[in-house]
This record gives sequence, structure tokens and C-alpha cells, in this order.
Amino acid sequence: MLEIRETKIVQLVAPQLKDNGDFAGNIYVDTLGYNHVEFQFITGTVDAAIGSTDEATPLKIEECDTTNGTYTAVIGAAMAAVIGAGDDNKMSVIDINLAKSHKRYMEITAPHAGDGTTGCNFAAQAVLSRPNVAPATAAQRGLSEWIKA
Repeated sequence: MLEIRETKIVQLVAPQLKDNGDFAGNIYVDTLGYNHVEFQFITGTVDAAIGSTDEATPLKIEECDTTNGTYTAVIGAAMAAVIGAGDDNKMSVIDINLAKSHKRYMEITAPHAGDGTTGCNFAAQAVLSRPNVAPATAAQRGLSEWIKA
């Protein structure tokens, strides 16, 4: 068994450049059938802070029982600080143990770029792991193509 083949990747925020506003396309991840999720935050060049809802609040994760309901913060699932101007080309992670009591749907709370000169290059994805039933196809892994060499 290769554990890496038992993961599912969900792109939450597509790679983009944003200056002074919310990043476009922030979506939720459905955690049904998995026991762990890792939220990965990836930066390119950053010349302003990146946070949740504004540039002063660290990125955090929220959860809900339905896709369009009221999301609430996941306790302990927040970065220690905002991603700061000059935090170029870094990756940060929030790990959540889904075996504990959590709601089915999770998302990043409104990722937001501060006001810089050029803006912030940012992307985010969720990697689900420890499935109840291992994914067997590219689509089940959240991929458009899966080559096994």
C-alpha cells in the first residue's frame, strides 16, 4: 500500500495575484469518508499581509453541516500570525484530525490580501487522507489525470 495514493486533493483557492481584497473562488472541502485533512497555504511573491476577512486576522478554518449554512470556527485551526509582506515562496499548513467531532464541510475563512504595491500571489488546497475507502480513480482523488509509473 502506498499511503500517498490514498489521498484526495481539493483546490480551494486557485493560484492568483490579489491586491487589497478577497481572493476569488474560495471553496469548501467535503471531508466525508476521511479521517484527516491538511490545509496548505502556498505563497509566491507577497508584498502585503494575507489573512482571513482582513489583513490583520490570521488565516483560519471554519466548518458547517451543510454547504450553504452558517460556518463556525474550528477551535485551534488558525495560523499563529498573518502571512506577512515578504513571506515570499513559503508553505504553511493547518492539520485537522477529523476522527474528532467535526462538521462535514470546511473552508478557509475569507482569505484576504492587504494593500500592497503589486499584491500577493497565493493559492490554497486541502489534502484529505486516511480514507475509510481508498480512492481508485483520478476523479476520486480530485485529479484530472493520475499516472502511475
